[in-house]
Amino acid sequence: MDIKSIYMDANALLEGHFKLSSGNHSQYYLQSAKVLEDPKTAKLLAEALAQQIKESGIHIDTVCSPALGGLIAGFALATALDVRFIFTERIEGKMALRRGFEITEGEKVLVCEDIITTGGSAMEAGFEIERLGGEVIAFAALANRGFCKRNGSALGRKTNCSLPDNKPLFALADFDFEMYAPDNCPLCVEGSEAIKPGSRGN
Repeated sequence: MDIKSIYMDANALLEGHFKLSSGNHSQYYLQSAKVLEDPKTAKLLAEALAQQIKESGIHIDTVCSPALGGLIAGFALATALDVRFIFTERIEGKMALRRGFEITEGEKVLVCEDIITTGGSAMEAGFEIERLGGEVIAFAALANRGFCKRNGSALGRKTNCSLPDNKPLFALADFDFEMYAPDNCPLCVEGSEAIKPGSRGN
């Protein structure tokens, strides 16, 4: 499966000058919502991701996603795995489990995002799951930005990865794009202005 081509065909691999959620700048931006707006594509990607997880042999009771970006990917993955789906949402800056969702003691949870960059939001969701008595056993995403090492990838883990190195990350592909601090961005030097697409921008 050529994940890069799927993103390009959906106009979901953008080229320009972007401000990422981390505050850094990049020439490229992944907009997974454009891929997932087609239910058939979402199903296809989720089934490929679920196959990786099944082949690993780990047991999962529940998929949990941080809102908003991970909701569609997480629900599609839970459907492919035939397990329960829940989500956390940010309340006053902190991830929380609401809407009547409950976690049983020892429940084995996989945290799923659409894209894993450093894994910060996934870890926040994971902390909430474990605070309530669950056990986070793995992480998953459609795409991995290359900071964290995914299962089966030759790319190594980078120092700014927030995910634990003793739990697997399942993803369909690595998108290892260069990122720049705002005060050291060659795109800014060229005179262009960074835009911020996505759920936290427009």
